[in-house]
Amino acid sequence: MAGYFEAAPDGAAVIALDEVEVSILRSLAVQLLELIGPGREHEEGADPLAALFAEGPSSPPSDPALARLFPDAYVDPQAGDAVGREAREASAEFRRYTENDLRARKREDALAVVRGLDGLEPSGGGAVLRVAGDDARHWLGTLNDLRLTIGSRLGVTEDDEELYRLPDTDPRKPLVMAYLWLGGLQESLLETLV
Repeated sequence: MAGYFEAAPDGAAVIALDEVEVSILRSLAVQLLELIGPGREHEEGADPLAALFAEGPSSPPSDPALARLFPDAYVDPQAGDAVGREAREASAEFRRYTENDLRARKREDALAVVRGLDGLEPSGGGAVLRVAGDDARHWLGTLNDLRLTIGSRLGVTEDDEELYRLPDTDPRKPLVMAYLWLGGLQESLLETLV
């Protein structure tokens, strides 16, 4: 997994992916969709206008990965019980009015990634992915969300050098490798679009 995005002459970003890389990216994006959930707008008979005015949850998710994807706006998670009542109330209100839209955007991003991967035409055991325009925003959002999710599952911190030196026998090693690879993809995509 050494391929990274490169700039195309027309300003798009391109990357050659082998079948395994396509499969891993697709699987991770589908798992992200499952984690985020389907959303109310996908319920049978749902009124699209009512969905615009629907209030979201007022408390943070209990799953650490979802809590990382949908963090509190005004509460410092490191502060613990020292967080004031006003900050908790402001965070709950902010979440109630923004989380549904944020979930919908994250779903839209991940679905665009899955569709982009599904639309690839294989050639010689791999395919060339081309990302431009809105697709770049979808890809950047999903790559970031995947890294946040995997990082949360691994317990990654800023100064966590231990994870980068795991032996091959450690069951966390594949997740660490995916985390690092996704970071390289995200960074190379950003660099080609700047």
